[in-house]
Amino acid sequence: MTQQPTDSRGRDGGLLRIRLDVAYEGTDFSGWAAQPDQRTVQGVLQEALGRVLRCEPPRLTVAGRTDAGVHARGQVCHADVSPDAWQAVPGRSERAPGEALVRRLAGVLPSDVRVTAAAQAPEGFDARFSAIWRRYVYRVADTPYGADPLMRRQVLAYHRPVELGVMNAAAARLLGEHDFAAYCRAREGATTIRELLRFEWERDPGGIACATVEADAFCHNQVRAMVGALLHVGDGRRDVDWPATVLAGQERDPRVVVAPAHGLTMEAVGYPPEPELAQRARAARNVRRSGERRVSAETENS
Repeated sequence: MTQQPTDSRGRDGGLLRIRLDVAYEGTDFSGWAAQPDQRTVQGVLQEALGRVLRCEPPRLTVAGRTDAGVHARGQVCHADVSPDAWQAVPGRSERAPGEALVRRLAGVLPSDVRVTAAAQAPEGFDARFSAIWRRYVYRVADTPYGADPLMRRQVLAYHRPVELGVMNAAAARLLGEHDFAAYCRAREGATTIRELLRFEWERDPGGIACATVEADAFCHNQVRAMVGALLHVGDGRRDVDWPATVLAGQERDPRVVVAPAHGLTMEAVGYPPEPELAQRARAARNVRRSGERRVSAETENS
């Protein structure tokens, strides 16, 4: 069922919109999105919110749905809740509702997911449609011994050394607005046109090769597919122009290997200034609907 947009005060029974900042270790989750008989971040968090707020678990809208095994440090979501439930969170304490909610959720959530901040959302805020960029980092250990055992769940142990200079040259050819169908898993009715704002590799102080990838939005498997292509450039198996050639083909190339999920972390989500939140959300919805109509027309005419 399509969720109807609301502002921060809500249109439906005077509900109040709250913003939650979330971090999770994705190893033991079947991704973000709630699924029957599966342990998911959305499912676990909604259940915990229902317990703390003493209400029917509120439905969460997220900035970006992550796949099974992908982690997050800076995920953002929102929920529309009763103002009475929100004001009742502190109980007898003098804490603000947001601070109290963070503390109480820490007592009921499992250790692999945490709400790091909670607050009433500003007017017009939509965690998904108000966002102007999402940032991910993919981490690769190309040392002979592999990944640090303490980081093995967040870092890909890669069996070949990679050269970041040629990887950055190849990544630069993917920047801008394109149809990224060649790097996306197809979803019926979903557009694959995205604007890639940043894609660059650098080594952290420990020598880990880190790819920072930023776009207005990402389609399914896009980041991991692009990383997989770039790794084959970095280890010398493909030339620097190959990822751009794949992109221009606008269809999935079986030679592109999707990098494993556990190396990927959602680091941050960006939003415009508060007065622009509602306008951004309307524009993003219109783009999404236009893309869906275009894909539908292409399907009917094919």
